[in-house]
Amino acid sequence: MRVNKKYSCLPAEEKGIHIINIRAIEDIGYDQHESTLLNSLSKNPDADCKYGLYFRDGKRKVDYILVYHYKKSSAGKTLARRAQQNDSSVRGTKQDQPLPGKGVQLEMGEGEPHMDYHEDDKRFRREEYEGNLVEAGLELERDEDTKIHGIGFVKIHAPWNVLCREAEFLKLKMPTKKMYQINQTHGLLKKINSVIQKITEPIQPRVAEHKPQTMKRLSYPFSREKQHLFDLSDKDSFFDSKTRSTIVYEILKRTTCTKAKYSMGITSLLANGVYSAAYPLHDGDYEGENVEPNDRKLLCEEWASYGVFYKYQPIDLVRKYFGEKIGLYFAWLGVYTQMLIPASIVGIIVFLYGCATVDENIPSMEMCDQRNNITMCPLCDRTCSYWKMSSACATARASHLFDNPATVFFSVFMALWAATFMEHWKRKQMRLNYRWDLTGFEEEEDHPRAEYEAKVLEKSLRKEHKHKETDKEKLTWKDRFPAYLTNFVGIIFMVGLTFAIVFGVIIYRISTAAALAISSTPSGRSSVRVTVTATAVIINLVVIIILDEVYGCIARWLTQIEVPKTDKNFEERLIFKAFLLKFVNAYTPIFYVAFFKGRFVGRPGDYVYIFHSFRMEECAPGGCLMELCIQLSIIMLGKQLIQNNLFEIGIPKMKKFIRYLKLKRRRSLDHEEHMKKKQRYEVDYNLEPFAGLTPEYMEMIIQFGFVTLFVASFPLAPLFALLNNIIEIRLDAKKFVTELRRPVAVRAKDIGIWYNILRGIGKLAVIINAFVISFTSDFIPRLVYLYMYSENGTMHGFVNHTLSSFNVSDFQAGTAPNDPLDLGYEVQICRYKDYREPPWSENKYDISKDFWAVLAARLAFVIVFQNLVMFMSDFVDWIIPDIPKDISQQIHKEKVLMVEVFMREEQGKLHMLETWKDKDKRKGENCNNHSPRLSRSHSGSLSSCHSYPLDV
Repeated sequence: MRVNKKYSCLPAEEKGIHIINIRAIEDIGYDQHESTLLNSLSKNPDADCKYGLYFRDGKRKVDYILVYHYKKSSAGKTLARRAQQNDSSVRGTKQDQPLPGKGVQLEMGEGEPHMDYHEDDKRFRREEYEGNLVEAGLELERDEDTKIHGIGFVKIHAPWNVLCREAEFLKLKMPTKKMYQINQTHGLLKKINSVIQKITEPIQPRVAEHKPQTMKRLSYPFSREKQHLFDLSDKDSFFDSKTRSTIVYEILKRTTCTKAKYSMGITSLLANGVYSAAYPLHDGDYEGENVEPNDRKLLCEEWASYGVFYKYQPIDLVRKYFGEKIGLYFAWLGVYTQMLIPASIVGIIVFLYGCATVDENIPSMEMCDQRNNITMCPLCDRTCSYWKMSSACATARASHLFDNPATVFFSVFMALWAATFMEHWKRKQMRLNYRWDLTGFEEEEDHPRAEYEAKVLEKSLRKEHKHKETDKEKLTWKDRFPAYLTNFVGIIFMVGLTFAIVFGVIIYRISTAAALAISSTPSGRSSVRVTVTATAVIINLVVIIILDEVYGCIARWLTQIEVPKTDKNFEERLIFKAFLLKFVNAYTPIFYVAFFKGRFVGRPGDYVYIFHSFRMEECAPGGCLMELCIQLSIIMLGKQLIQNNLFEIGIPKMKKFIRYLKLKRRRSLDHEEHMKKKQRYEVDYNLEPFAGLTPEYMEMIIQFGFVTLFVASFPLAPLFALLNNIIEIRLDAKKFVTELRRPVAVRAKDIGIWYNILRGIGKLAVIINAFVISFTSDFIPRLVYLYMYSENGTMHGFVNHTLSSFNVSDFQAGTAPNDPLDLGYEVQICRYKDYREPPWSENKYDISKDFWAVLAARLAFVIVFQNLVMFMSDFVDWIIPDIPKDISQQIHKEKVLMVEVFMREEQGKLHMLETWKDKDKRKGENCNNHSPRLSRSHSGSLSSCHSYPLDV
């Protein structure tokens, strides 16, 4: 068999040891040009193979790389040197390298230790697996003479026939010879589009793929029987590097290693350490002098550079290089960032409106007016004294910047914005599906994961041990029940931990406020709230960042013990758990300030206590909205600055520096190795492995929550998100192009489960903003006062209306201020924010009718706001079609053209058959005319007469 001949070597007489040298290769007639797994003996191999992008022959392109660790003994090196000296007729840089897996373990002396069992087992598995790859049609070449000691590389090349076979299996849509014109706009729309193109020309990337196209090739799933339909003028570029690596990866996943009852694909081999890495190569270098033009260099210049932050992304080139899944992520991020521009503008206008009207706001003017002489009740027991409401003037004025009628409009606007964004993305997604030939693409069931196969194998072995009949096993819910129980308990524990930490921060706020209130300086007492809020938020931020990393690891572990069957199932379950934990972690402190702070305080003389000593926190006289704004802004900006940017820049740089130090130490040991230029696969091996898109999506989804969920309290959130995303796009692009190994291209027609999460956040945002406006801000109490209680139809007297009175003689024993004369006069009545009966009433300190009127108005507003905005969002969803009209027309046109192509082909076949029949008939007539001469062998002659058209 041809494969076995090329994959074999001469066995030595010694037991289990194979000796290989250059003379042995010559003896067995090893052909260098035809070999599938050989280290070539080229005089200048690095130049011939373009430094690792091609095989040693300089013709076959490297489509994929497998990396493994091996151990080289000193005896092996000595033996190799002897072989080189004995064979002086052959000279080459790679002549000491063995054939695959056979020469790793060379002849050893009696005193030399034998390799351990695990290394032998890994080597045997590699031998079988690589042999199976060769049988599958792939061509392999090994390289162990690298600058990285103890690391071997297997280069994989897929020949043309394998590419065609797998493209047909995968139903890859490839361009045919048929071209058609894309429908163009006419009239006024055409003029508008031309004007827009001229205006936006400076911000378009300078890449060929981004230019508007008027012609498009008709695409069709590749078929070997219909190769004549496809444009095969240049076979080398028909399958691009992304497609070639995808095809090879599919073969790697499908090919198994079955030794010792194992059925293992590449994922299992990687998990068990048989191979240490597997990745496709980058196209080449992206910087330096005399670098050949390539897609990676172009992406680095036109996409992964902060200098082009103002330009559109070359999405088509990103898809061409990284595949559809990564292309869709960056397309989604670009659409999201563009949609933040109008939201940011409206948010700035709302904020400026608050700044412009702050001096006209009557409630804040009344709070700042010292002539009102409103004395407030103490903020804590004993150590805190009475205080003037005018001391909270700055907080009241700042609250108006975010708590004004315009914020209600902005909340409605952002709800509609979220619905419009989702519809706009669906339409953009359909355009990309059409451009990328993904229409009609359906994801097929993926190969089982390595862990799943191992678990099934373990289950079948247990049954086999019990002498039971074993059909094809699979994991049932009973097998996974312990994992499900662990998941449930683990998630409940993590959520409880988050609540406990928030509760601890609440205790810190209460105790710190009491401690700062003892300060003798008036300025210290006036800044207690701001100081406590700011420090508590910083503590929350640090805890959130730490727990985010912890929860990410825990979510991955919880998903692993479930043993999902496919990678898609694994990813979806991981996303759900990670999002749930990170959502609770990020938003719990904000939910507390928005909906719980100041709700369960009690009243003077009957406060609610924690641990019988700490009073629950109260909101400021201007409401809790200002504190909510501070909390939201610091957490959002802190997460974006520290977690999303510094971590993404700093951690890869630090890892790169550590790898550089290790390599520098190795190079110092061997100066000769240091002088050699690295191969492409060696350079890529030192890059970070691609860890998936989940972290990238996750940070953007959490940010989307900050932008939409509590936008009523922080109108500038879209602006800060926009500024962050402008940097984030280029930061992610630089990471993908320069710091990560090239990912395997994955076909996808949408962003998957993330779209459903976005829709859920958009719906939740409507409800939360309704409650923020209704219960956290003073918008509803102001409306109730204006239309029910105001004597002159203005807001004069609103502050006094929201304050209740308390007789200081009703304090509980031991809770009255230690210094009642701190304000310089004796206080008999103090005020506190609540709707309660006065002390001179029959039902003193009971909840008043005003409270129930305001509560009814708040609940009514929530119901009306929620239903109105939901209806408007659904209306936007209904009125905007998911598929643009021009795209649906183009898809229909493609189907019609494809039918025409096949009809013409069918007519051509029928015409050819008719021609053959006519020729056959004429030939038969000629045979009949010469029948006397053919009487002896009539049947044989007839068959010879009819053989011509059949041969044709």
